[in-house]
Amino acid sequence: MPGLSIGIWDADGRKNSLAAGRRHTVALKSDGTVVAAGDNKCGQCEVGGWRRITAVAAGNVHRATNTGNAHTVGLVSDGTVVAAGWNKDKQCEVDDWRDIVAVAAGWRRTVGLKSDGTAVAAGRNNEGQCQVNGWRDIVAIAAGDWHTLGLKSDGTMSAAGNNRYGQCEVSGLRGITAAAAGYLHTVGLQSDGTVAAAGLNKHGQCDVTGWHGIVAVSAGSYHTVALRSDGTVTAAGLNLHSQCEVSDWRDIVAIAAGCSHTVGLKSDGTVVAAGDNEYGQCDVSDWYGIRLPGNRG
Repeated sequence: MPGLSIGIWDADGRKNSLAAGRRHTVALKSDGTVVAAGDNKCGQCEVGGWRRITAVAAGNVHRATNTGNAHTVGLVSDGTVVAAGWNKDKQCEVDDWRDIVAVAAGWRRTVGLKSDGTAVAAGRNNEGQCQVNGWRDIVAIAAGDWHTLGLKSDGTMSAAGNNRYGQCEVSGLRGITAAAAGYLHTVGLQSDGTVAAAGLNKHGQCDVTGWHGIVAVSAGSYHTVALRSDGTVTAAGLNLHSQCEVSDWRDIVAIAAGCSHTVGLKSDGTVVAAGDNEYGQCDVSDWYGIRLPGNRG
């Protein structure tokens, strides 16, 4: 059981170039190729042959589950989608998708946003997390453990899936400009630069009400990360692996929270990481040329 997150949206609100899963990290380079680090048990890091990619997403597995089962998704410039990794629930069977403008990867599923504002999903649907066919006017998507989020053009949100801890209770949120889905919590960036959260708060991952000047949010299994307008980063929640120790980061332009690690993209196209590195998911110090938000490459 996972906790997946999306990274920062770029200028058109949809294309993320950084993604973090349970035990792996993925990044999109300026030339449209993809790099990955970490556990490759299911082939989730076998992305070296991908070309013309415009966005990436990384599936996740909750930290309590001792498995590396995960998958990686890439959006191709022609609106098609590629996927690699664990496919037990057919979450990688996206070859027939067309007109896709954004992708998100959750536990055992993949979600796609179409150019007409509708959404598609493939994979595990035991709790209705793939029931997005009726959504309309969607401009961004996020996939967590057992729930899926859709950000609408009017700044409201739609949600589907498990709501045990109220993570799908987002109907009262307004003025949302970006959304992130964790294991059992939801985070929304508001137009005034503040942040709202709903769902499980056992480790303080929803204690975000005092945050200001935020321009991007990301949610891990039990932690939440936010990027400030000045390029610094703040975090709340479980810090067992030091995944929240990001206060000294500078010049950050994008963030992604994995299960127990956090990654940040710097303005020079390099990447920094904090947290669990048991499988090498934080071994990103030699990465360079990662696509910056708003840069189509």
